[in-house]
Amino acid sequence: MTVVDAHIHQWDPLTTPREFSGLAKLFRYVPVPIDVAKRLAPRRDREFVGDPTPFVHPYLPRDYRADAAEVPVEAIVHIEVEWNEKGPLAPANETRWVSSLPFGVDTPALGAIVGAGDPTAPGFAELLEAHKAASPRFRGIRSRVEHHPDRGVRAVGKGPGVLTSSAFLNGFGALADRGLSFEAWVYSGQLPEVTALAQRYPDTTIVLNHLGTPAGIFGPVGRDTGQNPGQRRELFVRWRDDLTALAAHANVVTKVSGLMMPILGHPVPKRGEPTPVPVLLERISPMLEHALDVFGADRLIWGSNFPVDKPITSIPNAAEAVATALSAHGADDKAIEQVFRSNAERVYRIDAL
Repeated sequence: MTVVDAHIHQWDPLTTPREFSGLAKLFRYVPVPIDVAKRLAPRRDREFVGDPTPFVHPYLPRDYRADAAEVPVEAIVHIEVEWNEKGPLAPANETRWVSSLPFGVDTPALGAIVGAGDPTAPGFAELLEAHKAASPRFRGIRSRVEHHPDRGVRAVGKGPGVLTSSAFLNGFGALADRGLSFEAWVYSGQLPEVTALAQRYPDTTIVLNHLGTPAGIFGPVGRDTGQNPGQRRELFVRWRDDLTALAAHANVVTKVSGLMMPILGHPVPKRGEPTPVPVLLERISPMLEHALDVFGADRLIWGSNFPVDKPITSIPNAAEAVATALSAHGADDKAIEQVFRSNAERVYRIDAL
């Protein structure tokens, strides 16, 4: 079986405008050891990235190929990542840039692109047309709406309730009218907002990223999130119940991706020593088991979330952990194939490989 990795990021902060370009250029010209500079960064940023190394260097097709060498990835889906350029149509430049990268040569094929966009912004419909013109592989948008009540947890959204605001819902209609999908990256406390959005637009595909990212579910983060086993249990129960409610909407699929993001509370191992699979399994199996129960194998999609998950794990370890957990919970070979390939092909309308 070959695999579609439905969630990766490509960037070159030295030649393209990213929110972290200034940091990358600083490390290029100022010989400061990265571990020293890391200690100077705000705690909320340190907890989110775990290890800033991937963010201060380009991450391009050849880098992904090296990381995924042991996994038979045939195609990838690129997800927008912090393009920082002014202008209402500027996010389409990231889509254009990604489509120019050398995928499909001695690297996996570029299956689809999810670009950036803000439905509340004037000219959102025109931006969608610009994305479509930039690449025939454009399939939808992801907006920066992540919000967390703990101010010590990194988030850049506009606050709570954005997904259910009249401005967002009105703009979202332009996406729905064009048959495009919406990629929802939120923290777990926002899951009811995603449910309300899915109910409002039942014919639009909504892709929940990273099972809703319950920050602190594996360990303490922020000022007061996940500080003890009781808090983490409470977080899990609320996440479980809210995910169940969301799964009741047939237009929603979810990615079993990003489960190794440092912000979940994973201890960050030494660089180059990924967390062993048995340890990952102990942490993520309860989440994967519940996701399989409520969504079913035909609405789960695997993605590596590389290089964001790289400080915690490797792509082979991440894939093995997810496949093992799902198999142990009753997923057969057909179900595993759906999660690792055919569901992504269907949702992102990837041409037959």
